[in-house]
Amino acid sequence: MRPLLRRVGLLVAVVATLLTLTALPSPSARAAEVPLSQGRSVTASSSEGVFAPAAAVDGDAGTRWSSAFTDTEWIQVDLGASAAIGRVTLHWEAAYAKSFRVQVSADAATWTTLHETTSGTGGVQDLTVSGTGRYVRMTATERATAYGYSLWEFQVHGTSGAPCASTDAARGRTATASSTEGGFTAAHAVDGDGATRWSSAFADAQWIQVDLGAVRELCGVTLAWEAAFAKSFRVQVSDDASSWRTLYETTSGAGGTQDLTVSGAGRHVRMAATERATAYGYSLWTFAVRTTGTDGGNGGTLLSYGRPGSASSSQSDQNCWECTPARAFDRDPASRWATSPTTGWADPAWISVDLGAPARIDRIVLQWDPAHARSFQIQVSDNGTDWTPIYSTTTGTGFKQTLDVSGTGRHVRMYGTQRATAYGYSLWEFQVYGTGGAPNPAPPLPADPADPPRLVWSDEFDGAAGGRPDPAKWKADPGTGQNAELQYYTDHDNASLDGAGHLVLEARKQATPGKGCPPDPLTGSTTCQYTSARMNTGATFRFTYGRVEARVKVPEGNGLWPAFWMMGADFLSGRPWPYNGEIDILEVLGKDVKTSYSTVHAPAYHGAGGIGAPYGLPQGADLSDDFHTWAADWTSKGIVYSLDGRTVLTLDKEQVERTRGPWIFDHPHYMILNLAVGGDWPGPTDATTPFPARMLVDYVRVYQ
Repeated sequence: MRPLLRRVGLLVAVVATLLTLTALPSPSARAAEVPLSQGRSVTASSSEGVFAPAAAVDGDAGTRWSSAFTDTEWIQVDLGASAAIGRVTLHWEAAYAKSFRVQVSADAATWTTLHETTSGTGGVQDLTVSGTGRYVRMTATERATAYGYSLWEFQVHGTSGAPCASTDAARGRTATASSTEGGFTAAHAVDGDGATRWSSAFADAQWIQVDLGAVRELCGVTLAWEAAFAKSFRVQVSDDASSWRTLYETTSGAGGTQDLTVSGAGRHVRMAATERATAYGYSLWTFAVRTTGTDGGNGGTLLSYGRPGSASSSQSDQNCWECTPARAFDRDPASRWATSPTTGWADPAWISVDLGAPARIDRIVLQWDPAHARSFQIQVSDNGTDWTPIYSTTTGTGFKQTLDVSGTGRHVRMYGTQRATAYGYSLWEFQVYGTGGAPNPAPPLPADPADPPRLVWSDEFDGAAGGRPDPAKWKADPGTGQNAELQYYTDHDNASLDGAGHLVLEARKQATPGKGCPPDPLTGSTTCQYTSARMNTGATFRFTYGRVEARVKVPEGNGLWPAFWMMGADFLSGRPWPYNGEIDILEVLGKDVKTSYSTVHAPAYHGAGGIGAPYGLPQGADLSDDFHTWAADWTSKGIVYSLDGRTVLTLDKEQVERTRGPWIFDHPHYMILNLAVGGDWPGPTDATTPFPARMLVDYVRVYQ
């Protein structure tokens, strides 16, 4: 059944205006650029002492590369694949270049100059360039000092290439070790749970290794050590788990969490320890591996994106509009394929994809709707007619299944033979990874914010008492609400500054003739009996990922419902809720001001089925007594919610996909502030509800 829209009745005129937007304003204009150089392989004409080239692409502004003390020197980075370069940032140490060129190359032999100067200024030079290539080089020809050249950071930004993915490619993979202490097995280091660990025997030469399922290009390894850590160890890779190549080695390991930048390819990754730092063995909470590319850590190239699909049947009605095979291959986790209720709710049923050319298939990712297969096969074919099984199960679990397979063919099919429900079969995503085929390049996934983050947007609500919210940041969202709410949102009549650095959203007992609401439980009237305020940044600021923070004082009173939340920006171009995704940061019911809620809503979990949790202040303190700071740290891995700096809820993307359904929040959202009155959840007002009721906002900030 089509879900009801929740709290999002936008004025048609506002939506029409927003549909004309084509780009975000500064400061987020560069948010779509992918940082391509960080952690990539880098070389230089020379190095001074320990100041190696890798220090210029490690994302750490406290480490640097320095050259010999001569004029003609260079540093270059291999992006791993051809990329469209839009910006190069040079963060110079005091020894900078007066004359230099920025160049690109497809083969590291023939170079094209994108930028050239004979009057370099040093400091931080943020250069806008335009060119395509796999290799990017800064060639210096004249020093500004008697020393050489030195760069804290050499950053290359663009819109394609092979960035270092943030997803852990080792999570859930097969792990083995030289030994195990008690029940602390190798699998615990790659389960994504920071509270479980692997521990070895109490001896020096020990190792743990993980099988990534296919040869991958590595760019980073994270080791989160328990107290029993390694003083000397190596990080190695292998194609066959027999012959090993060393990517990193140290004899002065410090323990704690070590984020190591590496460069090399292999299917198997190993941490081989040779000297203990304690009398115990070795113990790792986490052994994580990061790889290049934008395949989300799934192995190989995504071959199925945008390729033609076909199926035994498909659904297109009011319950599942355009649920065609193509929806399973669009890398859109909020759209799906489903079999027809008239012809397809029977066994067997299938969906297939034409990869365009023969390919070697290494991995399949299936993100099931609840209508999943208990028994199914993954099959390959050269001609789309004769099929060979490469995977088979009679115990399909549904939700997200990541399958290691091995086979060749142009066509790949999921062939279901036993349904797990009374319905048919339905897949949000059917992704095929491997080599060969005729893949369509998938759009790059958003990059996580840098660490430490920087403030990119804020409103401190400074201004004279009675002033309106800044129109360059907030637009009023007038109209009635959803969920049987009783207020009418005005065009900023109920939103103002108090002159003390606060925004005031005010709910009033004020009838609005001509504006219809659900019947008021107190009077029975269908005329809206209350006014309030709702406003959003949909027309002014949309963003993906970051720390979103607001300091708010909520009101107390039966029927009041203050909220600070975000909606997927595609809602403004017509995609209905919950397919656009909703991220609720703060919701408090005025009848219980000791409890706050944070929740996410998506097609597979929304409304009362949304994923979230209630929480409160220590010792059950009253949230309405003072200002409190609600925040959401939103990345490609999930969302961590906090109240006054204390973590109250963690939503892990991988866990949600494995247990609840697709994660649909990796795209631009915008912020909303509102104070609702009445409705299904908070319940009605009564004689004790104070009017006017005020929600005070001290600030809203976004860090990226």
